[in-house]
Amino acid sequence: MPVIVQYIVVRDGDKKMTFATKKEADAYDKMLDIADNLFDFLENSDIVLDETRKEEISLLLAEKRDEVMPILRGVSPKAQNNRKKNASSSETAKIRGKAVAKQAASKPAETSEANTDPEVKPVAKSAAQAAPPIKEASSKKSG
Repeated sequence: MPVIVQYIVVRDGDKKMTFATKKEADAYDKMLDIADNLFDFLENSDIVLDETRKEEISLLLAEKRDEVMPILRGVSPKAQNNRKKNASSSETAKIRGKAVAKQAASKPAETSEANTDPEVKPVAKSAAQAAPPIKEASSKKSG
């Protein structure tokens, strides 16, 4: 006979929801706490709504708190969506950059050693590499 652990969220003697993990149950319980606080806020406001509407609004705002918090801080939803898009595209670019770097590191270096044709000369990458060192250019007749 298997043993199944369940976490039950109980409010005012009513079973609200059953979860498989404590983390999920705690998150749901916290959401209900937030909804209760929002309901109390709406009760004390000048807005005339029936109790059902206040409860629906409270639950909606509590469930969507991750989306509502930036709005309450003054960030427009459009700006928030643009930030998410930019963040995801920069994350994609970082991932692509790492993949390209990893691929480049795993490839054998393409140097003049790879080119066995004696007629093919490697191309200098900068003027400093193309110019011979000064000491080697001087004559060695002194001695």
